[in-house]
Amino acid sequence: QVKLVESGGRLVQAGDSLRLSCTISGRPFINYAMGWFRQAPGKEREFIAAITWNIGSTRFADAVKGRFTISKDNVENGVNLQMNSLKPEDTAVYYCAAAYSDGPIAPISAAYYRYWGSGTQVTVSS
Repeated sequence: QVKLVESGGRLVQAGDSLRLSCTISGRPFINYAMGWFRQAPGKEREFIAAITWNIGSTRFADAVKGRFTISKDNVENGVNLQMNSLKPEDTAVYYCAAAYSDGPIAPISAAYYRYWGSGTQVTVSS
């Protein structure tokens, strides 16, 4: 059984940094990608970042490019999202998810992600 658990969300001020972690129990697929999404109140869930597990190639949404990084944690069997220069518009519930991916590019559509965590709240005050 695959289970994803996010942690690290909290209240921070604009300009601060924050690292979110996602711990993976089980192996989602033989080849897979891990993604981070977020959903703000009244808005649709949006793609933030993704990484292919075997190759380590990454993708980022334009809104976070240059500020956020995604990395694998091979020790804890998880994936981290390092968020720098946070803005109030980054306030949202952040979800990690796993998708089947046997290519060099991780999917950015939520429809491709089969397993999801329950989310962690990030609030950025101005």
